[in-house]
Amino acid sequence: MDPECSQLLPALCAVLADPRQPVADDTCLEKLLDWFKTITKAGSSLLLLQENPCLVELLCHVLKPQDLSSRVLSFSLRLAGVFAAQEDCFQYLQQGELLPRLFGEPGPLGGAAWTAPSVRSGWIQGLRSLAQHPSALHFLADCGAVDTIFSLQGDSSLFVASAAGQLLVHILGLSMQGLAEGHPSLQAGDWPVCAQKIVDHIEESLHSTAVPQITQALNVLTTTFGHCHDPWTQVLWVRLSPLVGSLLEKDPVPAAHSLVDLLLSVARSPGLSSSSCGLWETLAQTLNHLSPTQAGPLALGILKLQDCPQVLRAQAFVILLQPLACVLKATGQDPGPSDVLDSATGDSLTVDALLSSKAACVGLLCRTLAHLELLQPLPQRPCPWPQEPLLGAAVTLLQLCRGSASPASDVGRHLCALLLGCVRVQRAALDFLGMLSQETGPQELVTEVFAVLLEYLRSPDSSPTVLKKAFQATFRWLLSSPKIPGCCDLEPHALLVLRELLPVLQKRLCSPCWEVRDSGLEFLTQMTRHWGGQAGFRHALLASEVPKLTEQLLRDPESYVRASAVTVMGQLSSQGLHVTPVSPEHPGGQQKSLLVELLHILSTDSEGFPRRAVMQVFTQWLRDHHADVVGDTEQFMARVLQVASQDLDWEVRAQGLELALVFLEQTLGQFHSHCPYAVTPPVAAPAGPLAQALQPLCRVRLFEFAFRALFDCDRPVAQKSCDLLLFLRAKTASSSGSLQESRSGPDVASVEAALQRWQAGDQGQPLGDLEPEVVLAVLRSVDLEGLRGALAEGSDHMEKSPQSLLQDMLATVGVLGENEADCY
Repeated sequence: MDPECSQLLPALCAVLADPRQPVADDTCLEKLLDWFKTITKAGSSLLLLQENPCLVELLCHVLKPQDLSSRVLSFSLRLAGVFAAQEDCFQYLQQGELLPRLFGEPGPLGGAAWTAPSVRSGWIQGLRSLAQHPSALHFLADCGAVDTIFSLQGDSSLFVASAAGQLLVHILGLSMQGLAEGHPSLQAGDWPVCAQKIVDHIEESLHSTAVPQITQALNVLTTTFGHCHDPWTQVLWVRLSPLVGSLLEKDPVPAAHSLVDLLLSVARSPGLSSSSCGLWETLAQTLNHLSPTQAGPLALGILKLQDCPQVLRAQAFVILLQPLACVLKATGQDPGPSDVLDSATGDSLTVDALLSSKAACVGLLCRTLAHLELLQPLPQRPCPWPQEPLLGAAVTLLQLCRGSASPASDVGRHLCALLLGCVRVQRAALDFLGMLSQETGPQELVTEVFAVLLEYLRSPDSSPTVLKKAFQATFRWLLSSPKIPGCCDLEPHALLVLRELLPVLQKRLCSPCWEVRDSGLEFLTQMTRHWGGQAGFRHALLASEVPKLTEQLLRDPESYVRASAVTVMGQLSSQGLHVTPVSPEHPGGQQKSLLVELLHILSTDSEGFPRRAVMQVFTQWLRDHHADVVGDTEQFMARVLQVASQDLDWEVRAQGLELALVFLEQTLGQFHSHCPYAVTPPVAAPAGPLAQALQPLCRVRLFEFAFRALFDCDRPVAQKSCDLLLFLRAKTASSSGSLQESRSGPDVASVEAALQRWQAGDQGQPLGDLEPEVVLAVLRSVDLEGLRGALAEGSDHMEKSPQSLLQDMLATVGVLGENEADCY
């Protein structure tokens, strides 16, 4: 510990121990505890206490009967645990009976402070830190702490209850450390005291009729098998698995969700999944005993396992498919050639679960679709994958929600009544349908897919979120349409769908709901990006009103829509799909170009999203050598950088630097190029070509923009500027020496002086026209590496020192009173 901190520590401990002093806030105490953890990890805790006796005095003082703050008491318990984690320091604290007084019955356990959750949490965390060595285990067994931890598993605070369960797992693992390596047949009498006590408690809880106790025991076991993979865990499972299996004999199965978590945790444990401990049989029995809602997560977990018996996988897949099989059967549809789906149709429990209530029906169907969506991309998914029946089920669900299905039974009619207008199932089914586009299906079924998607896109009853998902699913199915060999264009059927889609898109772009307009623009962006160069798409789009409506949305009242419209118009223009219309008032001329329109948005739009979108479009245009940019690139760059430099949105300024970097790379791209595999080192180019290459950058005032951004108040902007200037300096390093002699001294000095004023916050004075020689000289004089290092540090790096923390905590004494504040 630094001498300065050692001098401040006694005063701080006195403040913490005095109930009359204003208490430091939680943030400061957390930082203080982290500091002590760092010290003890690096050195001896015993030496720290011996050199700073005020710390022991603080721990003793908090035990006195007084009205001490619960947060200080919690902090002290955690601090004691940090010190006692080292065994020699543990023995030192034990000499004065300090640890039993802190963590045993004489301590906070019997006082009024125990009612505060923060104190109970501090007590648990203190023991968690302390339990690192054999002496701690003896202490836990002797002071009765384990029994208290048992009771805290049912604490009213979820944080305390969770921490108590995790502490039991830690104690159990510490007790069994190194054991059972040579004891494959470990008997009950061979278990260490703490471990035996915990296992006995788990057994007692599993025998209980109280569901909370069973849940606590299962959660402890789940965490144990998830974190510990030593041989003793196999012995533990063999001992407890009969009790776990006996839970299946109860109706209903208690704590079913926790039981599923436990069984999957055991199945993922390397030592247990490969042993003959009856795990797979238990999993199969559990699948049969759980309700359809409870069995779904277990079935998914089994199917995600890498190594699992094929019979169990088949059983799990049948369980997972049962709700969708019931939907197909209820609407009179053949589940198809898949034996898996056919065998899943006759489960009465699933039918009962679907029809019991709307909430149960919706929940079961949404979970089933989500589980299958997670399973589909996995390499260990079942094979063959029932693509055709699943497609049919997804389409049928969407039809049931719209009321357009044809129920073939009373079950189907009941399902239709439950699902009619259900947005939640619509969203889940559309997501699932989009996922199924990764594989194909029969043409007649694909036609049904597009038909139901168009039905949703046309319907006035579709909610904005449903419309968004319908657009996304439609795009994914268009993308997966079979390609004509040797042609990248949409296939004929997809083109027919597109021609039906565009009138729907026109309607949605005129929707009074801004979310719908935005979803339509997003859909148009995706289509243009993929098929903007294809003849079929171009012809269909230009024959519609979509480009004209999109341009009108540049002036939409909603900023998100304006931003999306900017993005789409930028793409349409790049693909030659935006033709500037002729003005009726001026038949011989044209209306203002899109470039002028976007510059107007960049200069005047009151919201940041559209302006950011404009900068992204301009950057892409410059990369793609867009016709509006290539015509006069320097004028374009000068106008955009001038506007971007004055923008209050830091992302616009950062994007301006990205634009500047693209221009810089294009300008210097051919300058001083040499083969990277050349044997001889490159020869420095003459000064003339370098000066000529830098002149365009000077004329557009790129350097003034970059230097101003170098001292931007927003760190990402300054970092990006620093990277740009370092790139330029590296690019011109081998050729700038010949320019050094001819640079003008006074000009360089004036620029450097201006930069110093900018760094100080006075950025009013512009740099004016700069010559290449001056720019290169300034680049060499500015410490860009040092600035980059400073920008990489946190904004509070000067205030994060321990000494500063102690000083700030002491400064609050007698100043804040009841008004506590976070000094950070």
